[in-house]
Amino acid sequence: MPDQSLPEARTPAAPAAPEPADAPGRGVSRRALLGTAGATGLVLGAAGGAVGYTAAPAQATPLTSVGSGRAMFHGKHQPGITEGLQARGHLVAFDLTPGAGRREAAALLRRWSGTAERLMAGETTGHDDTGVARDAGPSSLTVTFGFGHSFFGRTGLEKQRPGALDPLPDFSGDRLDKRRSDGDLWVQIGADDALVAFHALRAIQKDAGSAARVRWQMNGFNRTPGATAHPMTARNLMGQVDGTRNPKPSDADFDRRIFVPPSGEPAWMANGSYAVVRRIRMLLDDWEKLSRPAQEAVIGRRKADGAPLSGGGETTPMDLEKADAKGEYVVPLNAHARITRPDRNGGAAMLRRPFSYHDGIDADGTPDAGLLFVCWQADPLRGFVPVQRKLDRGDALSTYIRHEASGLFAVPGGAADGEYVGQRLLEG
Repeated sequence: MPDQSLPEARTPAAPAAPEPADAPGRGVSRRALLGTAGATGLVLGAAGGAVGYTAAPAQATPLTSVGSGRAMFHGKHQPGITEGLQARGHLVAFDLTPGAGRREAAALLRRWSGTAERLMAGETTGHDDTGVARDAGPSSLTVTFGFGHSFFGRTGLEKQRPGALDPLPDFSGDRLDKRRSDGDLWVQIGADDALVAFHALRAIQKDAGSAARVRWQMNGFNRTPGATAHPMTARNLMGQVDGTRNPKPSDADFDRRIFVPPSGEPAWMANGSYAVVRRIRMLLDDWEKLSRPAQEAVIGRRKADGAPLSGGGETTPMDLEKADAKGEYVVPLNAHARITRPDRNGGAAMLRRPFSYHDGIDADGTPDAGLLFVCWQADPLRGFVPVQRKLDRGDALSTYIRHEASGLFAVPGGAADGEYVGQRLLEG
């Protein structure tokens, strides 16, 4: 899990305008009740379930602000790459069904793009909508589409397959489940409301029809925007501030590192990116046995605020040469944050945009939990691969994690108005 920071957290959008008062004789609406609870701090008293009131927390975030956020479907790049982390996510891979080829794939991407555009605008699917998200706004929903290595052989488009999509090398720490890896097509769904995200997942699955079937699906989550007093870098399930050194869109070289240039090859990948997807299980029982100083030595950063062990705040540059009274480096040589630094990997960098996951408790009592690692780069052979090779040779964190699934997907640039995602590939 390279130590590169997450996109800056979003500031919650302004509250939506208040709705008209409820009509007489209809009782108290759910919206009115929520508004009352938010304003007065409604609580249930202990004695006989009596209702009591207490002062509201200062600067409470209005519920309506979470639902009002909206990402745009059409644009230079696909949504779901540079937006801030979302509270709920679904990653799902599909395989084309036997007999389905380029024509069926084009029709499928056209359906998917139309559905994604409507849902991201807070509308219904337009056909056989389930009504799951009927009461919610867009909730910053994003839907992102990509193509796996096998897609090109199934559609007769081998000559259009990018060299950057060559299979990732094997790593010694991998324990990959092939059933939960790879796939012809990949869809990333994110939203700040769980029902909105599920609604999109269900719509995408239904739209697949007879053209494609689900190969694997994974569910994740992050902290809800507005849950902290101020925007801050997220924490992972190990309790660590995770992602301090992420490239930022304001960086001068951000586009060069993350996106294929407009003149890049193949032409259909212009303004696109490559997503590496890894299901990384955290061995939390082992990790939580470590003392806090031992955990910090594994990462190379303080647990409380993410600051480097060499001193300062979270964004203070790490002093790799600083030593303690015994002459030992204060940031250990095998610390995760030291190993993943771009200046220690030939400038290799990637945009990390993960989700945490928890899929229950195994029979032996250990939690099946960890990170759905998603990283973006213009070329995975210059982004993810060199960093992971370095980690593979001696990262202290490797003792406490296990890579259980993997995928690499070509994510084309955004669709222009009137286009669907991948149209330049499928109709070029």
